[in-house]
Amino acid sequence: QVQLVESGGGLVQTGGSLRLSCAASGNIASIKAMGWYRQGPGKEREVVAGITSVGSTNFADSVKGRFTISRDSARNTVDLQMNNLKPEDTAVYYCAADIFDYGLPSGGGAPYWGQGTQVTVSS
Repeated sequence: QVQLVESGGGLVQTGGSLRLSCAASGNIASIKAMGWYRQGPGKEREVVAGITSVGSTNFADSVKGRFTISRDSARNTVDLQMNNLKPEDTAVYYCAADIFDYGLPSGGGAPYWGQGTQVTVSS
């Protein structure tokens, strides 16, 4: 089993920045891709950003140019830097990990999840 623990959510004004962090523990060797999903009020869950074990990244179109994702394999962590935040970024953000190395699957199909952290962007 893999445990994922997120930190760094909170309330920020439009245009502000937040950094989310996720620490993995347990059966680390089974983890390949890592990243972040989010689910906003009344919205479908979506992949925000993913990163493979070799550092290839992908982003939702809505966050390209504003969010970056980084991974520290030695510390088993993945971070999401969110800049120029908008009210539509308000959501619960979930760290996730997959046993496949293609980036996170759409629709929330990753096998390992954190508990989620709330991000609220005020207008």
